[in-house]
Amino acid sequence: MNASRGRAPAPATPARARAASGPAVLAAWAAAALVVVALVAVVLRLPWAGDLGMHAATVQRLRHSLVAPGDPLVDADVPSPYYSPWTVVLGCLARVSDLSVFVVLRLAAFTALGLLLTGVWRYVRTLSGRPAAPALALLSLLLLWGTSLFNWSGFHGLNSLALTVSYPSVFTLGLAFHLWAWLGRAARADAGPGVWLGLGVLWAVILLCHQFMGVVASLGAVATVVAARPGRRVWLRLGAGAVAGLGVLLVWPYYDFFALLGSGGGLEAVHRPLYDDLPGRYWLVLLGVVALGARWRRDRWDPLVLFFVLGVAVVAAGGLSGHYSWGRALPAVLIPAQLAAALEALEAGRRAVRAGWACVLGAALALGAWTQAGTLGYVVGPHDLPAAVAEKYRRPWPGYHWLTPWVRYGDVVMARPGRPARQIPAYGAYTVAPGYPGFFLPDEEARERAVRRWFAPRTPDGERAEILRTYGVRWVVAGPGARHPGLREVTRGPEGQVLYRVLR
Repeated sequence: MNASRGRAPAPATPARARAASGPAVLAAWAAAALVVVALVAVVLRLPWAGDLGMHAATVQRLRHSLVAPGDPLVDADVPSPYYSPWTVVLGCLARVSDLSVFVVLRLAAFTALGLLLTGVWRYVRTLSGRPAAPALALLSLLLLWGTSLFNWSGFHGLNSLALTVSYPSVFTLGLAFHLWAWLGRAARADAGPGVWLGLGVLWAVILLCHQFMGVVASLGAVATVVAARPGRRVWLRLGAGAVAGLGVLLVWPYYDFFALLGSGGGLEAVHRPLYDDLPGRYWLVLLGVVALGARWRRDRWDPLVLFFVLGVAVVAAGGLSGHYSWGRALPAVLIPAQLAAALEALEAGRRAVRAGWACVLGAALALGAWTQAGTLGYVVGPHDLPAAVAEKYRRPWPGYHWLTPWVRYGDVVMARPGRPARQIPAYGAYTVAPGYPGFFLPDEEARERAVRRWFAPRTPDGERAEILRTYGVRWVVAGPGARHPGLREVTRGPEGQVLYRVLR
């Protein structure tokens, strides 16, 4: 291998080192520190939104049975891709410590945030030796998006991260940054076979923990290795590492990873919104696209450029073919562009050019920060914010803790699709139909039909009673005045919801 062909961080000259300690660098690190403090404060509050109920339910099942937890959401003895190495660790922690599931998720969030921060630092250090690079890169990753607020699991904008930091997607994103950093150094240094085997296992763990983020990690890994232009021996060791990773995927006991490749049909409608309003959500990232063009002119094998091209190819193919779940690879487009924008402000030729880039980037980051300013409402409360900022705050979902004095672990609850079905299992109960696609649930469609029929206003009482018996339903969550002779109102919760006991 010709190691000299790989890219390494440029050493700072004494003059540049002195300049790097100036006010601009201190400002970048201070701003990054403030953002991190805000995220830590959000973790302490752990606002309810999106998939939090899914991940809490997964930990609940593993706490009660590490060997055969069954589906996390419905009472069915089937495997689930949510039982990953990371959630198994969290389930073991909950089991041995007797901590609340939500305390465990807070600990998971702190771990994921730490992995993400250290991963960004390590990866950026493989791209640049400038002292301000990690701080500016972190700010770009969190703030350089668009002016239409967008939250989704696996998308790392500040507001989205505040709501998803306890999810496996953030944990695996942190692992991905560490994978790319480790992989780049291994490829340039001609590391031994053991290192490559370890990289293969890490790659498999990422894929098992979050399949969509695993795709992003894989694209970044390919770009990292190709950019290093290693010799034949490195490619052979890389192949051995890939085989080790495939072996881990093959023997994982909780679900068949390779069976997921043919089970994505139900995901396309869910992911169609990923292709909506792309300009509004991401137009600030165009600054990074320009930066990538400058990097490509300097180096045709730049890893960020290769990463970006691979990401664009996958996302575009998904949109053109109707495989909208491929839009989950959008972070593979965003991450390299965001990092390129940050690094160009530090490395773009002459001082005047760098100063111009820094001014444009600073304005873009300020605009991105203003767009996501409502995140502060998760830290200090919306009533303590200026009116203009409070208007950007989005109230998190209320939980279903009000059910817990009556509904016990393992009870089956009839609840409408959507938010109720996504949240109730977090407290230990099951729902009749899952709130998320059940990849290995053979009767998912029948369960969804049963729920629709039960809540349909013209369904006969006899049919409703039969549905309750079929699925062993003990409780119903519905609106006030539910008309069914086999129900008795027990308590009322927020938003006009009522808990009914099923009389037997």
